[in-house]
Amino acid sequence: MSSSVGVEDSKAALRREAMARRDALPAAARKAAAEAIAARNFPLAIAPGTIVSGFMPLKTEINPLPLLQRLAEAGAQLALPAIAGRGKPLIMRAWRWGEPLDRGQWDIREPKPEAPEVEPDILLVPLLAFDRAGHRIGYGAGYYDMTITRLRARKPVTAIGIAFAAQEIPKIPATERDARLDLVLTEREVINLRGV
Repeated sequence: MSSSVGVEDSKAALRREAMARRDALPAAARKAAAEAIAARNFPLAIAPGTIVSGFMPLKTEINPLPLLQRLAEAGAQLALPAIAGRGKPLIMRAWRWGEPLDRGQWDIREPKPEAPEVEPDILLVPLLAFDRAGHRIGYGAGYYDMTITRLRARKPVTAIGIAFAAQEIPKIPATERDARLDLVLTEREVINLRGV
């Protein structure tokens, strides 16, 4: 068995465990966590026109919308992802707070196809689990790893995981294609992963 197969098997098991742990959080606790993250001072300066991409929460993911609304009020230009196809990076499209959205793959809400494509300065990244080395586990398709890698090849980009504190685990097995996070925001703390 190759080491990459072993890593993928380990990730699959961690993914199942992490999803069960996240799903077990009561709805009220999930709502309170999202509000706590939005109420805290954001760890980066938001200059007018800073492009921040968020995401629409899927299932029991933490809801980034309270934070996105606060960042928009601070002058950020918002963006949301659209899936371009399996094996391709996400397309980040400009979105203004309150604009209608289409239903994309997996019924995830995304900007309309005519919304302009943008290159975010800051990406808020969903996850199932994270560790203090900056690694994360998502759903396994690699969309965010590809997107972060593509954007970082073009410009400085800060990737920020947004999660419940309960989603932290001691160590996530990683491969060379896994893009590291710079920060993680939980309801308890801001975790700075730059320089680890």
